[in-house]
Amino acid sequence: MNEAILYKERVLEDLGLNSFKPLQVLEECLLESRLKLIKIASWVGMIGNTILALAKITIGLISGSLAVIGDGLDSITDLFSFLIIFFAIRIIAKAPDQNHPYGHHRAESLATLLISFIIFFAGLQLLIFSLTKILRPGPTEVPTLPAIIVTLISVGGKLLLALYQFKIGKSTESSMLIANGRNMLGDVLLSSGVLLGTSLSIILGIPLLDPILAMLISFWIIRTALHLYLSTNMELMDGIEDTSIYEAIFAAVDEVDQVYNPHRTRVRKLANLYLIDLDIEVDGNLTVAQGHQLAVEVEQALRRSIKNLYDIAVHVEPLGNIESGEKYGLSSQEFLNG
Repeated sequence: MNEAILYKERVLEDLGLNSFKPLQVLEECLLESRLKLIKIASWVGMIGNTILALAKITIGLISGSLAVIGDGLDSITDLFSFLIIFFAIRIIAKAPDQNHPYGHHRAESLATLLISFIIFFAGLQLLIFSLTKILRPGPTEVPTLPAIIVTLISVGGKLLLALYQFKIGKSTESSMLIANGRNMLGDVLLSSGVLLGTSLSIILGIPLLDPILAMLISFWIIRTALHLYLSTNMELMDGIEDTSIYEAIFAAVDEVDQVYNPHRTRVRKLANLYLIDLDIEVDGNLTVAQGHQLAVEVEQALRRSIKNLYDIAVHVEPLGNIESGEKYGLSSQEFLNG
């Protein structure tokens, strides 16, 4: 059983709720608890990164280590990331309205996208600064021992923060926290590289190693930003990375008797929630009420099989119906052949 399911079961147990409560009440309670956990995780991350950033930039300036300063700047980008998450949480919590009938869940994806831009520009700035340091004439200062000590502390601190962000991010299925967790896990590797490069600069007496390492760090920061951008852009473009959900949809529909040929199936994501649209075929001699009941059974089967469903739209057609000019959507046969 994955962390997200365990988290939901604990929330419902703590609230004294069960499956006999109205579905809307359960969903609202889960959303409120999810946002609360994300907010707590953000506070922990923000405080931790503030302490680490100030320590690394201060010691980096004192000890003359550009790599350590660059590592501190990366921690500042993490700090801004958490501030963005706080604003996004306030928007996500708003109820649907006339202008936003699907709610405000996409604020999470937009926040993740903004985080990727901040990380990218921080990496670009460090790259330019490092190249200037390498190319300019004149002596370069060899870092001192405090740079090693603060970097060693940073490795431990970042590792703990990354593991915590991952844990809460996975249990709440928050793309923002998972993105920050990935970013900070990368920071652990970066800080380890800084530790190695700074140590070699001191031991070997080669000051040029420090700005070269800072330049390599900038490449890593830019790479992280591009990864975040591409993964978030998939959701904003109504794409689905994990297409196995279509297999789950067709399997659930197959459980319902007298329902045939699920097709024009489309799935979109709103943060951790899914929206499903699909067409089904039923016997054309059934009454409207009977056809509607089969559509209800399809929806119930989908809710039993797939978690985090925001909404389902089922369109009923007579068996064998063929329409020209329909918009693209997957059918069970196309999915199997694809």
